[in-house]
Amino acid sequence: MPDTVYSIKLPLFEGPLDLLLHLIRENKIDIYDIPIAEITRQYIEYLDLMKELNLEIAGEFIVMAATLIQIKTRMLLPVDEDVPPEEREDPRIELVERLIEYQAFKSVAFDLKERQERWAEYFRRDPALPGIEEAEGQQYLFDVNVFDLITAFKKLLDSAPPEVVAITRETLTVKDRMNLITERLEGEKALRFEELFEGDRTPAQYIVTFLALLELLRLGVVRVYQERLFGQIWVLRPEAADEVMGDGLLNQ
Repeated sequence: MPDTVYSIKLPLFEGPLDLLLHLIRENKIDIYDIPIAEITRQYIEYLDLMKELNLEIAGEFIVMAATLIQIKTRMLLPVDEDVPPEEREDPRIELVERLIEYQAFKSVAFDLKERQERWAEYFRRDPALPGIEEAEGQQYLFDVNVFDLITAFKKLLDSAPPEVVAITRETLTVKDRMNLITERLEGEKALRFEELFEGDRTPAQYIVTFLALLELLRLGVVRVYQERLFGQIWVLRPEAADEVMGDGLLNQ
């Protein structure tokens, strides 16, 4: 890699099962009837984008990609007509069972975390209740995971003019973009995700801004929230959450 190329490594706290569940929710897919070919294609697209962003990808993501390809291959094999339909093994069943078990585990973990935050007088709406904007006069927010951010970023990047993506120290720096984001948040209570990219015109600029946001999230300088499942993403300072919700800014 040339010295002029800027690279950054960030840890991902979500794993491959989180990515699969994200794709299932986003595509409104029945978890018991996963279209493996399409999900495999989207999963690999996400891995390619994560590599392009130079995010550190754990080996388990690659293992899951191989598992999906294996399942896809098995489903393309001819069906043994001598075996009754009810006795035929679905190649997806083991993956489905893992996803359901993991989803249940995540749900319990979320409930425990939410209870802890309620005890700390910090309220956030349960993401399992889409469409509910307020409860007893209190607006609720919920955290966004890294795949929600990558999805939102991918949509922005797809709309950017085509150009060779090269990030150089001479033209763009993650540190500069981090400073710009924090400066903007000093004058604003909250920013829409898309507003961070105002003025960006090339894929390189989009990528650097996104990496700057991820680094600020890793450092705990900013937080990201959604109003509802797959709704508008907001970026704000951690201490500004209560003030923003109280002012009803996110309803504007």
